Amino acid sequence: MVSVRDVRAKAGDEPITMLTAYDAPTASIVDEAGVDVILVGDSVGNAVLGYETTVPVTFEQVAHHTGAVVRGTENALVVADMPFLSYGTDEAAAIENAGELLKEAGADAVKLECGPHTIELTRRMVELGIPVMAHLGLTPQHVNQYGGYPRQGTDRDGAERILELARAHGDAGAFSLVLEHVPSNLAAEVTEAVELPTIGIGAGPDCDGQVLVFHDAVGLSEWSPSFSKQFGDVRTAMQSAVSDYVEAVESREFPADEHGHVEPDLDELY
Repeated sequence: MVSVRDVRAKAGDEPITMLTAYDAPTASIVDEAGVDVILVGDSVGNAVLGYETTVPVTFEQVAHHTGAVVRGTENALVVADMPFLSYGTDEAAAIENAGELLKEAGADAVKLECGPHTIELTRRMVELGIPVMAHLGLTPQHVNQYGGYPRQGTDRDGAERILELARAHGDAGAFSLVLEHVPSNLAAEVTEAVELPTIGIGAGPDCDGQVLVFHDAVGLSEWSPSFSKQFGDVRTAMQSAVSDYVEAVESREFPADEHGHVEPDLDELY
């Protein structure tokens, strides 16, 4: 099984692969493909639950989906996202929530959308045995503050702030760092400056690893961001299968004799 130490050891050596998953069958597919890390992202809100943003996602929903993913995973490291306001307001409550994701849902680590307020929280969680994946750059839980999903770190002040926070969270004990929607040259500089591995999404090719939302990667989403890539067309395949099913039922081609069972002793029941 992939461990936090395995992920850290890959920094600067072997590319780290990470995908999201939100249920056991998907987790099994991702796991069998050899992905290193499965993220149960709060992107479950957009990808699965029909929300427009990640903000409405509750802690209970993340815990529920994390448990399903853990049950479908044998080898990958499972990281659970800490959803909006499940941390940051009270340290004790945040630690209890993170601990529940490990103790009850079975996650191996948690991910925090980071800022100055999460440095000491990261340190304390790590001291207690809760591995932390940090997340800088575009942090989608701040969508209402951003007014959308703009690229981050595009000016010198913003870039220096991301670099400073990356170093601080590395010093606090985070085992890896997600960099989202930042300039490629900034991501390369951060990767060079910190010891913990960086995992990029819309952050260019110089990070130590890459992560995508599963639905974007396999072509299940109606829309995906410009920095993503579809490696399949699952949506079209599913639409075709469902249309074939509807046609078969309506034409009475399904179910056929081979899809049922006749019990001779019941022929004269009435």
